[in-house]
Amino acid sequence: MKIGISAFAWTTTVRQSHLNLLPMLRARGFDGFEIPMVDPRSIDVRAFRQAFESSGLDCTVCILLPQDINPISPARDLRKRALAHLRDCVDVSAQIGAHLVGGPVFAPNGYLPGRGNRENEMSWAVECFRSVGETLDNYGTTLSIEPVNRSETCFLNTVAEAKLLCEAVNHPRIGVTVDTFHASIEETDTALAVRLLGKDCKHIHMSEDHRGLLGTGDVNFAEIIAALQQIGYEGYLTIEGFGYSPNEPDSFGAMAPDPKASPEDLAFSGAEYLRNLISGS
Repeated sequence: MKIGISAFAWTTTVRQSHLNLLPMLRARGFDGFEIPMVDPRSIDVRAFRQAFESSGLDCTVCILLPQDINPISPARDLRKRALAHLRDCVDVSAQIGAHLVGGPVFAPNGYLPGRGNRENEMSWAVECFRSVGETLDNYGTTLSIEPVNRSETCFLNTVAEAKLLCEAVNHPRIGVTVDTFHASIEETDTALAVRLLGKDCKHIHMSEDHRGLLGTGDVNFAEIIAALQQIGYEGYLTIEGFGYSPNEPDSFGAMAPDPKASPEDLAFSGAEYLRNLISGS
């Protein structure tokens, strides 16, 4: 298993100053850096690719959908726009060197329409992700769909629901991201959910139930690591939490559970914590 860190520890908008972090993160033993992507056209492809290539870090991408991009909308034009948007995200991600993209790519954050038509929503989601499959094949990219808790979207909240979607899509490059923050809300047993997911587990977000320093909350990371080892998982354990930095205008710092914990604290202590669990020490 490889260890990554999400840019969310610092910011929601990655700029050159954040790309300057990459050599330091590589020197501290990280394998990857995950960037958020809302508008692929806002990415300076050349600068991002150069930064990752020179640092030796892998890039993974967390796609976040704007409100007018919705693969499960009843409006056909919004679904058509969503497919084009996802293809663009995969294209730009490949250009900057990323071979894994993911996130809650089935609906924008806050999409809670009340009584949705579950059967139609599943059909629309399957249609969309099957259509993305050719683009994934062209670039050799994996798409990892992340279920999120019921306060954020209405469609996929559990790992089992995401697995059903993947089975219906039936594409080898499409699987599931387990985010331990969301799982702490929606799953009765996250380790069991991981074992049942098996080969469809493509990516992991390691996050405390309060989004702070790993090992300071109620998530049982030891059991989750053991489950990942049982299924032969060899992908990323990407630390996703919020550090506090008053100089970051586009950060989740105001939501950080411990204002004394910087983004670097979150990254370095989290990586050490995970390495100890992996090695069994």
